[in-house]
Amino acid sequence: MAAAPLRMFGAARQAGGVPNIPRARAAELDAVDRAIVRVLLADARTPNNALAEQVGVAPSTCLARVRALRERGVIAGYHAELDLPAVGLPLQAMISVRLRAHTREQNGSFRAAAPGLPGVLAVFHMAGSDDYLLHVAVAGPEQLRCFVVDHLTTHPAVAQTRTNLVFERIPGVGSPI
Repeated sequence: MAAAPLRMFGAARQAGGVPNIPRARAAELDAVDRAIVRVLLADARTPNNALAEQVGVAPSTCLARVRALRERGVIAGYHAELDLPAVGLPLQAMISVRLRAHTREQNGSFRAAAPGLPGVLAVFHMAGSDDYLLHVAVAGPEQLRCFVVDHLTTHPAVAQTRTNLVFERIPGVGSPI
């Protein structure tokens, strides 16, 4: 019995990759698409010929499938993963941020500023008791203190922060599909 196609939902994007208000856009993936995505999640630098061989299709078919996955927004991009201690940023933290008010102005102001702050690796807009979660990497405890004191608590929209140190990042071992 064949598995039902997987549906993935994404956000429409403006120029520059900034998400618009999300709208449900289903992208059905068959078994070959899922296999391609799994291989690329494990190693996005897999050459097309090797990718085609691993998923059991012709190289030309594989290239067309990858191109279609990109055009449909299933594959949003490729990235390099840094060894943060090797580039002088051995201390990582997850910083929860609570805003003073939930106005569009304050939310927009913080949302615009946060990704550009020094050391910010990722910004998550959250539901629940905290409004944002920032993943940061810095050189040491003094730089982390300065980040919180000089950049976060001075922002007019920020009411409260809570910092948790990251002991270790354990990469995902599986694929979500």
